[in-house]
Amino acid sequence: MDSLSTTALIAVFVAGAGATWIAGVFLSDATDVVDTRFNLGEAMGGLILLGIAGTLPEIAITVSAAIQGHLGLATGNLLGGIAMQTLVLVLLDATSRSKTPLTSLSMVLEPIIEAIFVVLLVTMALLGPLLPTSVSVGPVSPISILIVITWLFGLLVLNRLRKSERWTSVAQTVEAKMVAPSPGPVEGVRPNRFERAGTTKVVVAFLLASGVTLVAGVVLEQSGNALANDWGINGVIFGATILAAVTALPEISTGIRAVRLGQVGLAMGDIFGGNQVQMTLFLVADLLAGRPVLQTVSDSSSWLGGIGVVVTALFAGGLVMRPPKKLIGIGPDSWLVLLMYAIGLAGLLRIS
Repeated sequence: MDSLSTTALIAVFVAGAGATWIAGVFLSDATDVVDTRFNLGEAMGGLILLGIAGTLPEIAITVSAAIQGHLGLATGNLLGGIAMQTLVLVLLDATSRSKTPLTSLSMVLEPIIEAIFVVLLVTMALLGPLLPTSVSVGPVSPISILIVITWLFGLLVLNRLRKSERWTSVAQTVEAKMVAPSPGPVEGVRPNRFERAGTTKVVVAFLLASGVTLVAGVVLEQSGNALANDWGINGVIFGATILAAVTALPEISTGIRAVRLGQVGLAMGDIFGGNQVQMTLFLVADLLAGRPVLQTVSDSSSWLGGIGVVVTALFAGGLVMRPPKKLIGIGPDSWLVLLMYAIGLAGLLRIS
């Protein structure tokens, strides 16, 4: 795409972003139905189905960037995307049409555990650059392998907790003490388009929307990298800001739709699940680049990864404390996340 003019590149980039948004709406509806019919539960459905599907743009970007040697773009998008995608929860809080903060609307406890595992995985990734280049398993960093193992362990833990009687009793106690009423579909929101469709049709729609999201991710990486070169923007900065914001569009569209359908746990599982899957992509990048990618992470990417840990921990705290009221449109935890993200951007400019 380097031969295209800047105007043409912007048009291609916007088209990829639009396709990602539309596909995200279909993914949300399809996942909601699949959750119900296969009894996955809100949080697990968001963690597994939406988490993986919503990360398809990052998968496409990571694969394309690693093959072409654009490692700064890949690491900047993966680590910088954590904070940006977590920021989506602030948007969902603001657009929920409820006077109660998003973290207090969640009727399931699993997002707390999901957030904890996000913190674990990102922290592990931040340890990777500290290892000498001689420490590797072939072309792969041992940290990349540890991240994947920890992610799989997290899935087992969540599935075990979901079926545990003790966990269920705690969830029922929390629900009984909630200040906010149980969230249901927001009045005026169009019903799920797949509610009366056959299971096969729903699965096909999910796969098609996932395919569109994946192709759009490749388009975004190619046009985005060309735009960064044209504008003279550092690959890490571009990957962590503009590209991360655009690749968060599936989470935005699916999240807004899920919250308005009353599936807050699904929306939060989508964000935290996607962030977890995102960390496992370092193993894919290692294999494609032929060397440990984590050991090439810049100070800028590490700083952004640290901000991602902070904002995730703040929302985990909100899920535990469950603030009863919003302050000027969003919850107090969302305000803290905005503050920390602003500090993070200011620090990023200083470091760069």
